[in-house]
Amino acid sequence: MRETVKVLELDKYEIGIIINALNEFRNRLLREKEDTEPVDEVLLKAIDAPEKKRPFSRCLTKDERGYF
Repeated sequence: MRETVKVLELDKYEIGIIINALNEFRNRLLREKEDTEPVDEVLLKAIDAPEKKRPFSRCLTKDERGYF
């Protein structure tokens, strides 16, 4: 059976929310003396996720757009 992988595109604010939520969940598990390893793995993946560079787009002038 093949494992499916999902890719999310998140901005800085959204990734911050996910990291904060995972950290809060991890802290709750630590208080309850539960295993945190699965949460640790996902948290590290979120922190270490590579950034995708957006191509630079500049505004074209009226002449550059082809309007004459």
